[in-house]
Formats: sequence, structure tokens, C-alpha cells
Amino acid sequence: MAKRQELRMDACPVARALTVVGDQWSLMIVRDAFDGVRRFGVFQKNLGVARNILADRLRKLVENGILDMAPASDGTAYGEYVLTPKGLSLFGVLVTLRQWSEAHLYGAGESHSTMVERDTGTAVPTMRLSRPDGRVLGPADTVVNKLPVLP
Repeated sequence: MAKRQELRMDACPVARALTVVGDQWSLMIVRDAFDGVRRFGVFQKNLGVARNILADRLRKLVENGILDMAPASDGTAYGEYVLTPKGLSLFGVLVTLRQWSEAHLYGAGESHSTMVERDTGTAVPTMRLSRPDGRVLGPADTVVNKLPVLP
């Protein structure tokens, strides 16, 4: 099995993505950032993660261009973490992961948070991979063209 460091240069896009956001804390930090969390202390309180682990994940998310540091919006000396355009582009990933969880990890009638459109309050539609003509694509409709293995 390849070491985590080696996956940063892997030919597989999934493997590369997992080196940046492939642990639970990184995605939970990004989730909270989408919910408006910007301060270290609030991330720590919401997640209940050890400070050293949180500091490490935040540092890695900043190094990888997912989050950026900004001056505090209230004028205090504290810095704030803000999603970059690269981080904002993870929104669909989190929505898809949320919807998969809702469909497969909750029992009938079991309560959980829900995602709704801000303006209307209606449930966000299920994410679907589709062709330009609207036909839904599934695993049988796609193939990954892998690079040849070099000797």
C-alpha cells in the first residue's frame, strides 16, 4: 500500500484529493466553514477536537489553498479562516456526501439536520451526475481512462 505522502503525486484524482481532505476533521472543518465558522475557538468548540489536531488540519487546509487567513471581521487581533474559491468548490462534494448519508445511514423517521434553500426553505434537490441531455449517469455508463503503468 502506498504511503499517504506518495499519494500527493498519484495519477488518480481521488487519491490526490484524499491527501488534502480525506480525513474526518478536514471535511468537518470545511463543513463548519460553510456554516459561517471562522475562528479557531469556535471550530474547536463545535467539533470537540483536540487543539493540536485542529491546528494541524487548519494549517494543512491553508497550505493547500482550501482556507485562507484573514484579519478578524470585528477588528480584533484574532485571525479568521475563510474559504477560498478552491474551498468553496467543495460545496458539491459535501452536499453529495450529506445526501448519501441521509439515504443510507439513518433509519426511517430518524431525525437529522436538513439542507434547504435559503430563500424558499425547500429541500435541496438530490445531486445527480447527468449528461447534457439530462439523462442520469451511473457507474455502468462511465469508465476511467487510466494512464499506462511505466516500468
